[in-house]
Amino acid sequence: MKKYNKNIKNKIGIEKKEKEFGKEFWKPGNMLYPLPAVMVSCADKEKTNIITIAWTGTVCTNPAMLYISVRPERYSYEIIKNSGEFTINLTTKKLASAMDFCGVKSGRNVDKWKEMHLTQGKGKKIKAPFIVESPVNIECNVVNILELGSHHMFLAKVKGVHIDKTLLDKNGKLCLEKAGLVTYSHGFYYDLGKIVGKFGYSVKK
Repeated sequence: MKKYNKNIKNKIGIEKKEKEFGKEFWKPGNMLYPLPAVMVSCADKEKTNIITIAWTGTVCTNPAMLYISVRPERYSYEIIKNSGEFTINLTTKKLASAMDFCGVKSGRNVDKWKEMHLTQGKGKKIKAPFIVESPVNIECNVVNILELGSHHMFLAKVKGVHIDKTLLDKNGKLCLEKAGLVTYSHGFYYDLGKIVGKFGYSVKK
């Protein structure tokens, strides 16, 4: 009986907490925000293009691997599928307009490099170009394509990274916070805010 009463009290306590925070239960949806907003450059034998991607992330440290998810109807999809490579270009506040343009305009109809005055850098390990104006460029080789539904996931190995020297301190440490990176959340772009903590700070003595 005591255990029963304790369970009742716990349930009432949980319900009270949920009510306090005003929780609602929604149908399944992509609510993992914010996300990195990146420009992905790609090329095959005939064409080159830039596509803006938010469905991207890290999947493994060693070997270094990441992914991008692309709708099959997008112009860049076939380019990446056929070439088996792409470059992720991190975006900044200065590149925000170009990033948005590359997300809403199709490479079928417009040369995004020309329209946004972006410079094609030559890849070191792959043929896909990188965006010189971007502070960090990540060259990738596709190792698998997962056809998940509305989007297909390109799982890729990182072959090399280009870093702006202006982001390195005197000891060669990368200070990415100086770049002014942007994120994406529910249709809006945001610049990264102030530091609220450092890894391990919650247990540091």
